[in-house]
Amino acid sequence: MAGGHAHPLYRQGDSALHRLAPEVKIVCLVVFVVAVVATPRETFWPFGVYALIIVSMWAVAKIPPAWVLPRMLIEAPFLILAVLLPFAEGGERVEFAGLQLSVTGLYAAWGIVVKGTLGVAASLTVAATTTARELPLALSRLGVPGTVISMLTLMIRYIDVLSTEANRMRMARISRGDSPRGLHQAGAIAKSVGALFLRSYERGERVYLAMLSRGYEGRIPELAVGAGSAAAATPRQWLVAAVPVSAAVLVAATAWGLR
Repeated sequence: MAGGHAHPLYRQGDSALHRLAPEVKIVCLVVFVVAVVATPRETFWPFGVYALIIVSMWAVAKIPPAWVLPRMLIEAPFLILAVLLPFAEGGERVEFAGLQLSVTGLYAAWGIVVKGTLGVAASLTVAATTTARELPLALSRLGVPGTVISMLTLMIRYIDVLSTEANRMRMARISRGDSPRGLHQAGAIAKSVGALFLRSYERGERVYLAMLSRGYEGRIPELAVGAGSAAAATPRQWLVAAVPVSAAVLVAATAWGLR
């Protein structure tokens, strides 16, 4: 990975959250999302507390909501599914605006929307404060198998390359009179996808052989601090990061206790 390579979701900054060890951020993200998912959907107030925790992290990292909100559109397909649930589910029904809606479906839709939104917001917060170089390193420190880390590293590095290749193929089709939006071009588009897959597979083999010839042993080497690698987490960092996460776990436990 090039020295300046960063994924599109990273936001340059020098906040306390940016400087936090990446493995701490990953662990906190997982615990926070588990707490959100475990919260009973029939209890509404905990989700407001979770939202406050995330917004406070945005403030610490100096991430404006206007930067985050457009990138949360990735959950749009799940929101469409949620809209259909009140009409598709059975059981007790209530009337709203002349429509008969399932109570179970409404709760299910609410759970998908609020939990999905909080999970995406938390993930974007970690992505915005963690460089592409730090992610594989953090997973290595957390004991994730080397094969998985290698796959993730190559995916991060070459997803931009493959995207550029796909755009070149698309421009080549257009320059030859292709109409990408025409249904009659579905066959040509399918062939392009197949060609891109084969090129990607062959590129992956070449890259892997090149890595082996340079002494690759199945794990990502840890770079020196200051050369693109964050220092390992200190006990103080773990304690500080545990505060908002512990609050989320406590809120989830309280919600079940008051249910």
